[in-house]
Amino acid sequence: MKRRNFIATTAVGAAGIATTKVNAQNMETTKDFKLKNNINHSVCQWCFGDIPLEDFLKTLNGLGIKAIDLIGPKDWHLLKKYDIHCSMCNGAEISLEEGWNDPKNHEVLIKNYTEMIPKVADAGYTNLICFSGNRNGMNDYVGLQNCVDGLSQIIPLAEKYGVIIQMELFNQVNHPDYMCDSSLWGVELCKHLGSDHFKLLYDIYHMQIQEGDIIRSIQNYHPYFGHYHTAGVPGRHEIDDSQELYYPAIMKAILDTGYTGYVAQEFLPTWDDKIEALKDGFLRCDV
Repeated sequence: MKRRNFIATTAVGAAGIATTKVNAQNMETTKDFKLKNNINHSVCQWCFGDIPLEDFLKTLNGLGIKAIDLIGPKDWHLLKKYDIHCSMCNGAEISLEEGWNDPKNHEVLIKNYTEMIPKVADAGYTNLICFSGNRNGMNDYVGLQNCVDGLSQIIPLAEKYGVIIQMELFNQVNHPDYMCDSSLWGVELCKHLGSDHFKLLYDIYHMQIQEGDIIRSIQNYHPYFGHYHTAGVPGRHEIDDSQELYYPAIMKAILDTGYTGYVAQEFLPTWDDKIEALKDGFLRCDV
């Protein structure tokens, strides 16, 4: 995906400027790694993209992590080999910038999602990501109606196959002009579509930057949130004490809603040992 390739490239440059963080205390906390698993843990593989996927899956097996995010059909056979669930599938979208808010994309998107939805279901997976696209001068109300017009043509198929289409929320700092940049806009789209097979992927990092008030949003709008991503603010790095969000409280708020889906780590590691950083993130969310 273009977004994730760009962010990863940018992060490498930033890492060259900043001093690599190695926190001996954090490393010690992950020495005895044991999870309660009240939270269903997952991780976005693109953040650890310099580790070959098969090696990464072996590591997840060793940690007892049962799911991974943002993997397309070409790699599902590896997930099956290591008994790792794909908690968020991709591969049907055009790009982050070219989404459902522009009718000129509908023909391609409808074809892509019509083909992908049965594949997701046949593989035993449930969640399939989508994007609003950029405004490009378009009014938000017009864009919302365009999304409704396009998505309405694939939602019946998603319902038939038990697949949930999930639109991700982004901030305007990292993704200028992206339309689905607020909880309210996304919730309004969910209401217009009126299906339990369309939800929002609530990215905590993005929404902290864009609107804040994370726990209140989770409490108020959780019926419309079908999946969660994490990362530290600012910087999109570890979710440790170096950043402003307190993830244990956020995870407790998510659990209090009765949520039983997955929470995927989506931070860019800066520690020398990236797997130790990942373990630390899991433990902080394992309330």
